[in-house]
Amino acid sequence: MAEYEWLAGAIVLLPLLMAAIPIAASLRWDRVGWGIATSIVATTFALAAVLTWDIYTNGPVEYTLGAIEWPYGIELYADEFSMLVVILTLGIALGVLTYTRVGGPRGNSFYAGFLLLTGGMLGVIITGDIFNLYVFLEIMAISSYALVSSSKYRWSTYAAFKYLLVGTVGASFYLLGVALALSATGTLNMHDLATQLAVAGYDDPVVITAFVLMGVGLAIKIALFPVHTWLADAHASAPDGISAVISALMPAVAVYAFARIIFTVFTPEFLEVNPMISQLLLVGALLSLFAGSFFALLQDHIKLVLAYSTVSQFGLILIGIAVANETAMFGSMLQLFGHGIVKASLFLLAGMFALRFGGIRTVDEYAGLAKRAPIMAGAFAALGIAMIGLPPTVGFVGKWYIALGAFEEGLWIISALVLGSTLLSAGYILPFLNRIYFHPFDGEDVDPTAITYGMVMILVIGAGLGLTLGFVSAEIQTFLDAAVSRLV
Repeated sequence: MAEYEWLAGAIVLLPLLMAAIPIAASLRWDRVGWGIATSIVATTFALAAVLTWDIYTNGPVEYTLGAIEWPYGIELYADEFSMLVVILTLGIALGVLTYTRVGGPRGNSFYAGFLLLTGGMLGVIITGDIFNLYVFLEIMAISSYALVSSSKYRWSTYAAFKYLLVGTVGASFYLLGVALALSATGTLNMHDLATQLAVAGYDDPVVITAFVLMGVGLAIKIALFPVHTWLADAHASAPDGISAVISALMPAVAVYAFARIIFTVFTPEFLEVNPMISQLLLVGALLSLFAGSFFALLQDHIKLVLAYSTVSQFGLILIGIAVANETAMFGSMLQLFGHGIVKASLFLLAGMFALRFGGIRTVDEYAGLAKRAPIMAGAFAALGIAMIGLPPTVGFVGKWYIALGAFEEGLWIISALVLGSTLLSAGYILPFLNRIYFHPFDGEDVDPTAITYGMVMILVIGAGLGLTLGFVSAEIQTFLDAAVSRLV
């Protein structure tokens, strides 16, 4: 039994409840939101680190807010997998805050929304109830709509509205699935549902329909092909810091929720009884992997390239979930973690290039940047190599475990396709590296002072982790081994 299970509640409630403080502070001070948000996220990160160690030492935690037991109370659940995503979320949130201190947007209302978004994501990760999962998904979504529209570009309002419409459709599908699961079992608690769904029967049409509706809703949140179109518009028009969040974190949190629904709520036995669902999930994941890469190849705008790359990368992660053995599942967890760090760093780096060199975004505008900004160019190279998935980066190791897991199941064609997708990733990253290093600089170094030491430090940390996490994959696997075994 974990000693500090109450920290699960504190981690979720602290950013949610404190989100009102920047708004209240606006009555007297205009620019205190950044300091408040950074203090709260840093404190939450420290609490999460304590809880992570406690869970690793003593096992998963189950905590009910206010000691009110379900079905009336709110139950929170966290294990090693949960804390991996929590640490990723809070770490990237701190990195984004480091960037926005200078890169913007500024204003107390922006940071209030950022805290709501962070709290919503943490709630999705730690909740033990499928309806509360919906509530936290909506908190996460509504705050992200506002943050996307906070960009200085007018068409960000259109992108946010499109994001709102598509997100509402996804949430509606998920909520209909929750209603059917409740009607079939009479409970909303995840662990109780696992028992009651087995009693209702995994081949029961209501149970199958509930899973399909919940799965479709979460697939929209993940931005799987062909329900990915909101992602590119949102990324291209959102502030760079928010692009990092909605690319690296929001799909990751939705994938985590999807894994919980599959393995904790419906359990692997559901997939054994309904093998067609596993096959459809695998096909959908493969389509996302390759469609996302092909769309990325057609772009020359860095944020669109990275947006479509996200579609591809989460297709890869879902392949490991669809294969559903321990090797592939660990590969998906590692890929989710590594992708979050690398993709967030790349979006922040794109913002840093734009700040310094006058809003550059296209591949031609990146020509010769290595001559003027060698550290930033080196970080782009390191992060690009990790995104491609070349050894020994975390991108390679995660992809290798997913391919190995597929091979263990006799899916050698899937394994070959996973490894072969590296060539497509190289196709949309290498043109930028070629321009940065092997073409003359013909732009304008507008504002070298716009890049702070804090930005550079965050960038170096992200690039370093992308390159070196693969070397400690054995230690990460040891940490996640119990969680992987419980899931699959």
